[in-house]
Amino acid sequence: MNENYNIRRATAGDEQILAYIQTESWKAAFQNILEPEDLEQCTNLERATAMYQKLLDAKKGNGYILEVEGKPHCIAWWDAARDPDMSGYAELICIHSLQDNWRKGYGSKMMEQILSDIEKAGYAHTLLWVFEKNIRARKFYEAKGFHITEKAKEFCGAVEVMYEK
Repeated sequence: MNENYNIRRATAGDEQILAYIQTESWKAAFQNILEPEDLEQCTNLERATAMYQKLLDAKKGNGYILEVEGKPHCIAWWDAARDPDMSGYAELICIHSLQDNWRKGYGSKMMEQILSDIEKAGYAHTLLWVFEKNIRARKFYEAKGFHITEKAKEFCGAVEVMYEK
């Protein structure tokens, strides 16, 4: 891992960076999990940019960008849990990185930042949703202390399972 990295809060004007990293990460990570048409629909750059623009404008949630040598590489977003029956939980809504730096420790650094932030915000529990077939991500979350629950739902044409910590 290159020690020349920085994690900063996402701010207004970062919507294109956030959307680009999310959609490129999805294309690389989910090509064998989602059907091509579902993947194409779920990685629409304009729609993702508009979503992040809306979140940033409303100051909704907590977004982060990790930069390596000044170039954006990894993003993460968390907020209060969206599921009504998970009141009092924080939710890691996403953590994505560009493929060229996978498995170099940046995701772990981002996860440390997010979990620290969630703890400082007063949450004792965190949940996240992950595609059931996304074994690489599931192993990552399990290594970070998350465990699978009984909850599952359909999203983008695939099954997501819920993890909590």
